[in-house]
Amino acid sequence: MRLLRLRLRDFRNIAQAEIEPGPRATVVFGPNGHGKTNLLEAIYLLATLRPLRASRFAELPRFGEANCEVEGDWEVAGIERRIAVRVEGGTRQAFLDGKRVQDLEAYFGGISVVSFTPDDLLVVKGEPELRRRHLDRAVFNRFPAFLAESRAYGRALRARNRLLREEAPTELLEAFDGPLVEAGARIVVRRRRLLEELEPRFRQVLSSLTRGQLQGSLRYRSSFAPPGQDEGAVRDALAKALRDGLARDRGRKHTGVGPHADRLDFELSGRTARTFASQGQQRAIILAWKIAEIENLEDHLGHQPLLLLDDVSSELDPERNRQLLAYLDAFHGQVILTTTDPSHLLQAPSGQTRYFSVWEGSFAQVDPDGLSGAAPKGQNPE
Repeated sequence: MRLLRLRLRDFRNIAQAEIEPGPRATVVFGPNGHGKTNLLEAIYLLATLRPLRASRFAELPRFGEANCEVEGDWEVAGIERRIAVRVEGGTRQAFLDGKRVQDLEAYFGGISVVSFTPDDLLVVKGEPELRRRHLDRAVFNRFPAFLAESRAYGRALRARNRLLREEAPTELLEAFDGPLVEAGARIVVRRRRLLEELEPRFRQVLSSLTRGQLQGSLRYRSSFAPPGQDEGAVRDALAKALRDGLARDRGRKHTGVGPHADRLDFELSGRTARTFASQGQQRAIILAWKIAEIENLEDHLGHQPLLLLDDVSSELDPERNRQLLAYLDAFHGQVILTTTDPSHLLQAPSGQTRYFSVWEGSFAQVDPDGLSGAAPKGQNPE
C-alpha cells in the first residue's frame, strides 16, 4: 500500500498543493504554524474520513472559503485507486474513482493509516475520553466497519438523551433502546477483540523499549458488560443496565451506561499508569502501543499502514527518540514525518526519501544535499 500523489484545495491554510510522497519516506519541514500538521490532517481525513484534530468538519475549509477538497492516488495490492473527500456545509462527502461512495468499506479497501502526534503523549494521563478515542481509532483501522457501527451508536445515543431531556414516556424511550443496544454491543466486542490481539505485542514491545524494566498491560473496564466477546451476552447486559438505570438517567438527563462510558486503562505491574507513570514511562507506553498497532495491522492486512509522525522527535526524550528512529530505519512501509529541523532526519529512515519545505501553506521539494544550509521560502536561516 502506497500513497502515490496527494492534492489539496482550500484545506486549512493550504490554498493549493500537489505532492508526490517518497516511496519510502517523506520529510516535511518548516516553522510551526505554516502547514506541516495540516498536511498530515488532510492525509488522515482521506484515509479515515475523520479529522485528526478538528472537532467539526466546518473547521477544515480555508478561512473565507465555503468548501475544501483532498484527493489522493493510492496503490493497493498492485491496483491504483483514487479517493477524495469534499467538505462543504459542515459535512463531508467521499468519492472513489470519481463516483460518490455509498459503501464505506469499498472506499477504504485496504487503506490504513496510523498517526503519532504530540497530543498522543497526553493520552496515558488524560481524561478517559482521550483513551476511548485513541482506542476507537485503532479499532477502526483493524475493522473498517466500526466507523458505521460507531456512527449508528452515536445517533441512537443522541436520540435517547434528547428524549430524556424532554421527559418522554418510558414506552418511547424503550423503543429507542433497541438500536442503542445492538450497536453498543458490537462496539464493546470490537474493542475487546482488538485489545486481545494487541496486548501480547504491547507487552513485548514495552519490555523491549525499556530493557525489561516495565511490564505493561491493557485493561478494558466496562460498567455493564460481562467478560468475554459473546455479543449476545453483552447485548443482554446493556439492555438490562439501561432498564435498571432509567430512573437515574431521567434525573441526570443523559444516558450514564454504555460503551461511551467505558474505559481503557494502561497498567504497569498491575497499577494504573494514569496515576503512577512517570513522563518517560508515558512516552514508552504510547510508543509501544503504536508499534504494536502497526505490527498487528501488518499481520492481519498483509501490509504495513501508512505512518504519520507529527514532530514527535521534539517531544521524545533522547533515548526514546533513538528507539523511534531505529524502528523507522527498519520500517518497510511508507512514513511521512514533519519537523522544524530536518537535520536529524537526514539519515533515517534510510532508503528513498523526499524532502519538502513549507512556508505559509506552500510546499516545495528540496534536494537533501542542500538541506544543511537551506531555509524555507521567506525564512532566513538563523
